[in-house]
Amino acid sequence: MPPFPAATTASATSHLALLVLLSSSSLFFLYKSIRLRRKPSPATGPARTTTPTLLYASATGTSKALAARLSSRLTADAGVPIGATDAASFDPDDLPSVPLLLLVLPTHDGGAPPPSAAFLARWLEESAADFRAGALLLSGLRFAVFGVGSRAYGETFNAAARSFSRWLRALGAVEVVPLVEGNVDGGDLEAVFEDWSGKVLRVVNGEELNNEGALGGSDGLDLLELEEESDDDDEEEAEVGEIDMEDLAGKAPARRQSGKMEGGLANGRQNGVKEMVTPIIRTSLEKQGYKILGSHSGVKICRWTKSQLRGRGGCYKHSFYGIESHRCMEATPSLACANKCVFCWRHHTNPVGKSWKWKMDDPLDIVNGAIDQHTKMVKQMKGVPGVKPERLEEGLSPRHCALSLVGEPIMYPEINALVDELHRRHISTFLVTNAQFPEKIKTLKPITQLYVSVDAATKESLKAVDRPLFSDFWERFLDSLKSLHEKDQRTVYRLTLVKGWNAEEIDAYAKLLSLGQPDFIEIKGVTYCGSSATSKLTMENVPWHSDVKEFSEVLASKSGGVYEVACEHAHSCCVLLAKVDKFKINGKWHTWIDYDRFHELVTSGKPFKSQDYMAVTPSWAVYGAEEGGFDPDQSRFKKERRHGTAALKG
Repeated sequence: MPPFPAATTASATSHLALLVLLSSSSLFFLYKSIRLRRKPSPATGPARTTTPTLLYASATGTSKALAARLSSRLTADAGVPIGATDAASFDPDDLPSVPLLLLVLPTHDGGAPPPSAAFLARWLEESAADFRAGALLLSGLRFAVFGVGSRAYGETFNAAARSFSRWLRALGAVEVVPLVEGNVDGGDLEAVFEDWSGKVLRVVNGEELNNEGALGGSDGLDLLELEEESDDDDEEEAEVGEIDMEDLAGKAPARRQSGKMEGGLANGRQNGVKEMVTPIIRTSLEKQGYKILGSHSGVKICRWTKSQLRGRGGCYKHSFYGIESHRCMEATPSLACANKCVFCWRHHTNPVGKSWKWKMDDPLDIVNGAIDQHTKMVKQMKGVPGVKPERLEEGLSPRHCALSLVGEPIMYPEINALVDELHRRHISTFLVTNAQFPEKIKTLKPITQLYVSVDAATKESLKAVDRPLFSDFWERFLDSLKSLHEKDQRTVYRLTLVKGWNAEEIDAYAKLLSLGQPDFIEIKGVTYCGSSATSKLTMENVPWHSDVKEFSEVLASKSGGVYEVACEHAHSCCVLLAKVDKFKINGKWHTWIDYDRFHELVTSGKPFKSQDYMAVTPSWAVYGAEEGGFDPDQSRFKKERRHGTAALKG
């Protein structure tokens, strides 16, 4: 996983990144928690910025005019040539590497930013709420915000400027000039803007503003903020028992829809059966970008889906198995899980449980809802810079479903009916289970590929890493591996390496291979999701791709020739081991999947095996290839990122 540097001030080793947001009201949502941020470290001396980038979004021309004025001032007084560009043509993926960004937004309907800045706003909001992005995504960015609005709009006055500032800080960016909120009705907009522009000019010239430029907004709040609050304060430890989700339901008002209480009664029950997704859980997951389906399912668009829509490459599943990321749907029929893993992307904002005790939705409704919500999210990519029209059209018809989004999909009592419905629509299926429900594995119908998460190799480390609810978790884990061995279709051990937790257990991992005898072993470095009250992982726990490769090679050697390293995807810090006798034919790997053939086999109703629907792996995906698992038909898009102690200097 590409790592991120800590926040730094101007120095000989850092770039100045300035974000000017001339903005008004917008998307002023409630943040239940505020991340702990760093204040800038002392600068080693003045530093000049590289050429800034100024963006604007204007409805009446005011913001465009102000942006042009700032452009002229920077060019004349700082010798920094810069032009103003419409924000609609800016790609937010450039934020981690662009040294200076300027964005201009006027007051708009309901406090929202103008349409040309809506995508940037959504990108920042979703990234700030998504733990996969992490609190250091924009730690190399320094920014300043100027808002333009009208006090006639009351509570939404300059809400957009505040929101943009908050999202950027949540992603690790440093606010070098305090937020200023201009008022077009007050008659002092020009003077306020000139004063703020002067401070911006001083920063561009390499000056430090000391307390003037400390993290903060126009309200003067000190933003060495509170630590992130956690819903887990109300969770019982695994040894005590399951969490009673009814306790959480009382923390927030029930949602209303069409004048009625959603899901039945306000206490989280419908016809005497509890709802899995209580209001507080729904709010938390929706902040992270999840679309909640019915009472217990969810769907979310993946960043790799967005990437391949732009022709910028797919995820490791594309390299290893031929999955088209822009046609892949991430979903789950059960948001609940039986573990509270230390590397959980959700930081345990999803429910947990040891058995199904909730209201149950129909599998057909779940599939219909998932496809509907997924395609709506894909449609929102229309007009985004770089998105290819032909890929967008293909993306509206998902051909693959990754049942691994969040929770434990195999817990859903109608999982077989749901898989049947996906296959009926010629949508292939990858399902990931957390190795706590061996009987469910045994009764699961044939799917395209079945995963078991092997997060540790000893009882002690599994308890520490997965923090399971079951007291007999180790026995369940071993039985799950044995159940995997009974399946005829493609099977996978998924290993997530966490330095200091499980990466040193290679001999113990090798001993587990004989239990499940999986077709494949995926070995991936842990993704840093930021620390919280429930997880204290740091970047020190994140392995380099070279670490993952070394681990994989050693594990393959310890298998006695049963497995060899077959593929890699350097961008995902992921390596694939495959069974030699099944998938290496005449010296060529066959890890890819013939999806049409798979659906033919499923439709026939006859028994079939994993070898019956395999396909040749392209040379660029094979381990050791120069491409590192990147499809040469895609356009390589690299971002400037740093890792390690060297990135912390300056």
